Amino acid sequence: MSWLSGLIGLVFPLLFWLFHWLGWPFWLAGLALLPLAWHKRHALPGAGWIGPIALLLGAAALIARSDLPVKLYPVLVNAGLLAVFAASLHAPQTVIERLARLREPDLPESGVRYTRKVTQAWCVFFTANGLIALATVFAPPKIWALYNGLIAYLLIGTMFGIEWLIRRRVRQHA
Repeated sequence: MSWLSGLIGLVFPLLFWLFHWLGWPFWLAGLALLPLAWHKRHALPGAGWIGPIALLLGAAALIARSDLPVKLYPVLVNAGLLAVFAASLHAPQTVIERLARLREPDLPESGVRYTRKVTQAWCVFFTANGLIALATVFAPPKIWALYNGLIAYLLIGTMFGIEWLIRRRVRQHA
């Protein structure tokens, strides 16, 4: 079930296009959120809230027969990730530092400073991405699907790519 819920979480917004093509109401995509409730493995520390939120939104969409809870899923995921990353800025280790220490347990102080900056950058990203996702909730459904099912993923990939290039450069000069 873990791989299935992970897959659903990644391609969830693309379901709009499938439902549109089949002529099904989009609120039925609430069914796809339900398996996420049992997804126990999370790559990010503190991300255990995703399952309950998915269950709540999926059930609300099905009970109310409304697209709104389904469309709010990306907004709440971004808000939750922002909360996790921002809270870690006040913890002894940021989320990014904890992930970096999985590969490099003896992270030097310069690495700690770098991971803090990366965590801050992700906070800015989740804020902007969440606000855009929120704006698309009130846009035509095709705009919502285009942004949340394609553009947001391209932006995440771009963010990872840029950070990877910067990290390589920083490590060469360390």
